[in-house]
Amino acid sequence: MTFYNLQWLMPMRFFLNSFFRLLDFRRRYKANTILTLIVMLLASFYSKAQFYNLPGDYNFSLLTERKLAQRDSSIHTGIKPYIHFFSNKYVHEADSHVIFKYITEDPALDVAFYKHLISVEPKDNKFKLRLDPILNFQIGKDLADPKGTRLSTNTRGVIVSAYIGKDFYCESMFVENQSFFPNYLGNYVMQSQVVPGQGRYKVFKETGYDYAFSSGFVSYQPNKHLNIQAGHGKQKIGNGYRSLLLSDNALNYPYLRFTQQWFKGRLQYTNIYAVLMNLDSAAKKISPDAERLYQKKPAAFQYLSLNVTKSINVSLFQGIVWQAGNSVNKQQVNLMYANPLIFSQAAVYGLNNPNNVVVGADIKIKLANNLNAYAQLMADDLSNSISLGNGYGYQFGLNYFNALNIKNLFLQAEYNNVSQASYISPLSATTDQSYSHYNQSLAFTPGTGSELVLIADYKKKRFFGNFRYQNQTVQQNKMNYYNTNLVNATVGYLINPAYNLNISMGYVYRYQKFYNFNPSNTASYLYIGIKTNLYNAYYDF
Repeated sequence: MTFYNLQWLMPMRFFLNSFFRLLDFRRRYKANTILTLIVMLLASFYSKAQFYNLPGDYNFSLLTERKLAQRDSSIHTGIKPYIHFFSNKYVHEADSHVIFKYITEDPALDVAFYKHLISVEPKDNKFKLRLDPILNFQIGKDLADPKGTRLSTNTRGVIVSAYIGKDFYCESMFVENQSFFPNYLGNYVMQSQVVPGQGRYKVFKETGYDYAFSSGFVSYQPNKHLNIQAGHGKQKIGNGYRSLLLSDNALNYPYLRFTQQWFKGRLQYTNIYAVLMNLDSAAKKISPDAERLYQKKPAAFQYLSLNVTKSINVSLFQGIVWQAGNSVNKQQVNLMYANPLIFSQAAVYGLNNPNNVVVGADIKIKLANNLNAYAQLMADDLSNSISLGNGYGYQFGLNYFNALNIKNLFLQAEYNNVSQASYISPLSATTDQSYSHYNQSLAFTPGTGSELVLIADYKKKRFFGNFRYQNQTVQQNKMNYYNTNLVNATVGYLINPAYNLNISMGYVYRYQKFYNFNPSNTASYLYIGIKTNLYNAYYDF
């Protein structure tokens, strides 16, 4: 481990201090402390390391996805996060880079800037430790808000990862936040009791939100066919921007994951066992002197992925949310919970049962090295025994890499449709067996309805720009039907790809029109910030 003199960064500190003073940020958020942190981050350019785990941020990972989209790639892309132990053949001997990270395609910059804050790598290569900061200092304003309230996010955190020998990998992350959100997002937080994907909150300075979350896991690879992970995190199944089967939309949860690969990697089979939570009291009577306990519900997911050819992948999925605990939070799970066979739960319980079963399928077709088509089907309840009708959903999409022969231009079009009766468990009278966690859907982010997603992303060395348009139509009940148009545009510069530290400026426009319920509302949010993007936070609903 090496420590460096920071005197050479004093001119940069002076510039940043002047910049924040101009924005009147110093007075309210103690800019000296923040600037010191930024100086330390910039100093990390001179600490050596490599990073093997791909951050989950959607736009950050597009260059890696472009590599995986080629026909010579046998990686199973339908489940994330990827397990890099299965992907050693993608290591380039010349530079020891792997595709499971951001690829800048700028070797001169990589040498100087692809570094970690702290790295420990003994010469025997039997142990590696990396530590990086997580931050998001963002300020902005909703131009449609007549009050002119200043909006901001102040995030501090840390991510630590380590290799122990060739078979063990572990990672841990902790993040603390204070935010002042645009009205539409603040209304959602108050109604759902959670910040999207990031858990419960406390009130901060009357109109703000104070929230924190953590994640971590241990990965063990006993042989080339099996990987075992245990931790606190989330998974995503599918090849699209959204997932109708299992998404990274909700908060992290405890899980145990077994992943197997057979027949030279053509077949991959995954079992995930998890414990989810409803934000309902676990006891009928709540003691005023005890911390409130919430209702837990076990869940299990199976995913079978087969590379039929180099160009076609077909996958099958089953998920089940079991009956939650009783009035004293005692779990009521039988031995079937541990059954690893896909579709066995659906065969025993069917799709119309208090144990909420969801089944589905994926297909991905590599039409060319730069053009992929994908689709997803989901079925929840096809008995039509409730007034809402059947529960089903479908997705179609196209990924176009190096689009129009322009290097690093990515285009995507996706359509999702989920029926109103999906993801619920109407037969469970005593507990909430919905396909959810912490009051958020485990799958499709808007919950139900239809959605068109159009995405464009362009990278030029370390400069980037992305654009996303979404049109959503949701009907929650006969009296609550609305349409939402969302535009999200961002331009920025990537400072350090090792942990996706970037400075960016963005604009979010949101227009929501209600029918037979409330008047329409508009958000027009302009912001600037410096941020570490390592995970997805879905504010687009």
